Amino acid sequence: MSFNIIKIFKNEVTGKKSSVFLLDGLSSILEIKSKEEALKIVEQCNLNSEGGWRYEVRLRGEKIKQEITLETN
Repeated sequence: MSFNIIKIFKNEVTGKKSSVFLLDGLSSILEIKSKEEALKIVEQCNLNSEGGWRYEVRLRGEKIKQEITLETN
């Protein structure tokens, strides 16, 4: 079982939402074996995202709910 990450963005001209899969270094869809690792990557991407882009984890086309964690150091 592998998890994928999608990037969701809104076209400012048309107002429509579009999404793309994140790719690995070989232009193949990125596959992550661990749910925890995929959620951690998505959390970091969403924290660093500019321009209103969102990232989600998918498994077999279904969105995986991300638990929000607020870590304080």
